[in-house]
Amino acid sequence: MNQWIEPLTGWLSSNPQWLAAAVFLIALTECLAIVGLIVPGTFLLFAVAAMAGSGVLSLGETLLLAYAGGLLGDALSYALGHFFHKDIRRLPGLRQREHWLEYAENYFQRYGIASLLVGRFIGPLRPMLPMVAGMLNMPLPRFILVSLLAAAGWSVAYLLPGWATGAALRLPLPPGFWAEAAIVAAGVGLFVLIAAQSNLRDQHHAGLITACSGLIALIAMMIGWPHLDELDNGLMTLIQEQRSSHADMLAQSITHLGDFTTQFAAAALLCLLLVAAKQWRSALFSAMTLLGTALSNTVLKLTFARQRPEVLAEPLSSFSFPSGHSSAAFAFFLVLGVLAGRGQPARLRLTWLIVSCLPALMIACSRVYLGAHWPTDIIGGALLASTLCAASLAISQIKHPLAPLSMKAWWLIVPACTALLAGISIWQLSINTLQYRY
Repeated sequence: MNQWIEPLTGWLSSNPQWLAAAVFLIALTECLAIVGLIVPGTFLLFAVAAMAGSGVLSLGETLLLAYAGGLLGDALSYALGHFFHKDIRRLPGLRQREHWLEYAENYFQRYGIASLLVGRFIGPLRPMLPMVAGMLNMPLPRFILVSLLAAAGWSVAYLLPGWATGAALRLPLPPGFWAEAAIVAAGVGLFVLIAAQSNLRDQHHAGLITACSGLIALIAMMIGWPHLDELDNGLMTLIQEQRSSHADMLAQSITHLGDFTTQFAAAALLCLLLVAAKQWRSALFSAMTLLGTALSNTVLKLTFARQRPEVLAEPLSSFSFPSGHSSAAFAFFLVLGVLAGRGQPARLRLTWLIVSCLPALMIACSRVYLGAHWPTDIIGGALLASTLCAASLAISQIKHPLAPLSMKAWWLIVPACTALLAGISIWQLSINTLQYRY
């Protein structure tokens, strides 16, 4: 793998003017059929993103270049499959990897649109599924819409960590920053690893194991946040450096999706639709998670009474730890991820959970970007929601596993919840745009 990364990074270090093109082209090849199976695009993307974060490119430029490259890779793969159809198996590069094509074809036929969203985050499937979609004549408008959504989440998930690493290495951060960052990353990583392994092994008590490990991580965060000032201040400095008027508008629109009124409306709508579809146990699981998270967040805020950052021009009167926006968003989207994964293979269940966390992560990060919360606040909110979601799932499955939702239920839930959240987001974006202009 070093034969790919070291020469490229060495050349780009000497020629930083080509870094933008490199981000675009590597993202393209990572999503391009056949080529994406050969090139170690994930590692190359992290490397060039870290170089971009060192001061060459802004975060917005880096994400936009990767997004555009991923979209073009999807489009070319779709066109390739649409043009060749079944003759695609004769192309060089696929003759020795025909099993990947068969796997992607079976995956697409089984899960349809969901396969393009979820498969985006599964290495060998990512470059193959758009080609299979074209080969099996998926309508072009539908493919474009799904690709626009999937590429957005993929670019954030794959480029943001590398860019943040490069930016953190560039800035004069507090002396204890890296030690505290390592401790927090190790704690959160251990929780995620335990949760993933218990679910992948289909353990009967996976929900209980996840809830217990999440509770331990949450308690550690509750004890530790007063001692993580260097981490909080360092990350806040890093993020505030990237502020701009246009990014502020976008962040404000995203953050409103986590407002109490928005999340209350979304939670109530989800539970009512589950009841209307006679999915009683799923409705109970959802209600326990969402209501439990809201009540627990309120109690913890009042208990710790942590003051908000001083970045806000007009400081909020409520307390900071844990973030209500983060906990509510993670609770809502994790519930959807758990429900989507019922009845699916273990790896697909886990992938649904990862995909469901992306919009919640965007809402949580918007709070730090806008200066409304410390980074440890949103981590605490995410741990709180994850713990209560796992506990609610374990309670719901004491006697029998939670049954998959019927397609009738999903046809009610997805359009209604999407319309609600999209409507609020568009409304807030239009208001912010008008305020920016006038």
